[in-house]
Amino acid sequence: MPKSTFFTLGDLEIATLEALWKGGEGDARGLHAKLGKGRGITLSTMQSTLERLYRKGLLSREKVSHAYVYAPAESRDVVMAKVVEAALHNFGTAPRERFMAAFSGYAADADDATLAALEKMIADKKRERGGGA
Repeated sequence: MPKSTFFTLGDLEIATLEALWKGGEGDARGLHAKLGKGRGITLSTMQSTLERLYRKGLLSREKVSHAYVYAPAESRDVVMAKVVEAALHNFGTAPRERFMAAFSGYAADADDATLAALEKMIADKKRERGGGA
């Protein structure tokens, strides 16, 4: 189990991941132009953000000339699952039960299409584990 802070992501880290999921890859200068200037951050801050995401295993990188080009190492779904798992870990004992209770309260406001999609996901996971539908 990773440390809970390992997958805690700040706003800039999330925006950076979103930009890379959308664009596929990018370097610090390009991402700074896209995300940093509007936020009033420096190129150095953008480089540090990319380095942190790389060290967390969320980005891969390749040296091209004098700069690194970064790409997502994990899908959005995998990252979201890791963030949720780390957050649950912060709540100590029985985190899954507490999460399911919180999620069922959240799902109570979902429309029929969303609930049907959720039911399908659960049935698919049961089938994958050999538990039937």
